[in-house]
Amino acid sequence: MDQKTQLSLYETMVLSRTFEEAILHDYHADKTPQWDIGAGLIPGEMHLSAGQEPVAAGVCAHLNASDAITATHRPHHLAIAHGMDLKLLAAEIYGRETGLGHGRGGHMHLFDPATHFSCSGIIAEGYPPALGQAFSFKARNNGAIAVAVTGEGAANQGAFHESLNLAALWNLPVVFVVEDNDWAISVPRRASTAVASNAKRAEGYGMPGERVEDNSVEAVYEAAGKAVERARHGGGPSLIEVHTLRLWGHFEGDAQAYRNDMEGIAERDPIPRYAKELVSAGVLSDEMIASIAADAKSSVDAAIAFAKSSPIPSGSDVSKYVFA
Repeated sequence: MDQKTQLSLYETMVLSRTFEEAILHDYHADKTPQWDIGAGLIPGEMHLSAGQEPVAAGVCAHLNASDAITATHRPHHLAIAHGMDLKLLAAEIYGRETGLGHGRGGHMHLFDPATHFSCSGIIAEGYPPALGQAFSFKARNNGAIAVAVTGEGAANQGAFHESLNLAALWNLPVVFVVEDNDWAISVPRRASTAVASNAKRAEGYGMPGERVEDNSVEAVYEAAGKAVERARHGGGPSLIEVHTLRLWGHFEGDAQAYRNDMEGIAERDPIPRYAKELVSAGVLSDEMIASIAADAKSSVDAAIAFAKSSPIPSGSDVSKYVFA
């Protein structure tokens, strides 16, 4: 892999983490009591993707704004890696009128026509819409593809299996991605499924399946490159499962008493681990690490300042943008 690509992957991961650390701080600010999800600067629940940045960086590096991506209730890393405007993203999370959904959707319901991005809090919900997008792209013969991302806990849902079946039957330009962070909310895979890897399930639907271990951004990049190339050139769907890492709780406020894998989790953080690899390879230096961090902070600070200075939707407009 060339050094420019390696630096780009690292920068994407740093930007995502910097953004989430900032909103994590504000999410807990001014909440009294702490469990009052309606209080504070950011309303609603909050699901953060820290630790899963290699999936977003590695997959989205192969996409452009014409490609569509559907994400889960834990979407920020994918939105940022796919090029979503940070200011519009922040404004939506802070519930402001200038946000992607005019502050009505919140962080689990991000819709951005500019980047063909959408997500939902409903498990496996993003798979069927991705088929519709891929069907449209195929009909138009415009070379665009769809990427559908879900978690390993959603792979037992009917929508998952129906989508794989139809994608293969219709030979659609879609890449299915499963983020295996070991915990389907609070349940490990072995307690909910008889299949060791969802990549094996792909074979049953007549498509290639690959599992990427070790949360390696470069391994994700390589696997995604093959799957995207296949989809763009009429080869049909593929599935990639990445054994990734959820550094923080299922949601903010999750005590994580069910987890038995917390010891040494900081050493598994993919960002400092990748930085160490790049420093050893002579691609990164301490000065470059500091500069990339400063650039990310500047971008995030500007986005959050925009959000905080934007108006809160008026109660008199509660029915605005509602349609049946």
